[in-house]
Amino acid sequence: MEDDILIQISNRIKERRREKNITVQELATRANVSKGLISQIENSRTIPSLIVLIDIIKSLDIDLNVFFKDIHDKSESAEPIIKRKADYEHFEKEDAEGFHYQRIFTRSIKNSTVDFVILELAPGSHRELVQTEAYEYKYILSGEIVYQFTDKNYTLKQGDSMLFDGRLAHTPKNMTDKPASMLIVYFFEESSSS
Repeated sequence: MEDDILIQISNRIKERRREKNITVQELATRANVSKGLISQIENSRTIPSLIVLIDIIKSLDIDLNVFFKDIHDKSESAEPIIKRKADYEHFEKEDAEGFHYQRIFTRSIKNSTVDFVILELAPGSHRELVQTEAYEYKYILSGEIVYQFTDKNYTLKQGDSMLFDGRLAHTPKNMTDKPASMLIVYFFEESSSS
């Protein structure tokens, strides 16, 4: 899958730059490109031209053969996928205050998509009840969270977990004075058009 290969290249540039203790600005200067372009490439938001890509790799003092070794379409690979905390992607969702989402993974697996997210809830965070077209699994990493459904509330503490149909109106609340966080796994089923 082309996107997968591009993500591997982006991640490898970022990893090599960090290993060599080079800032984004230093790499941009060495490769004679803008800092913004390096940032976009590392975050898989743009595809560099072949010439620019080669300049960036050379600026990292890496042999091209070494750089591209083991980069391949992983769609048939059974190896584990590891994502470091520093690489989690922050995103906003719903009209809410005190909700800090970080996407870990999103993967399509046979007729479905699985989305792994960490949600940090600030003290006093709030939003309206929402519905999701997915089954949702929640694992409380820290703190205490009250999960509100239309007619019932559930209090979950560190180590507790819950699985439910996201089409049920729901929202988490942090009613304590300390931050709380949870791992969320969304299971989206692809609609079959047969």
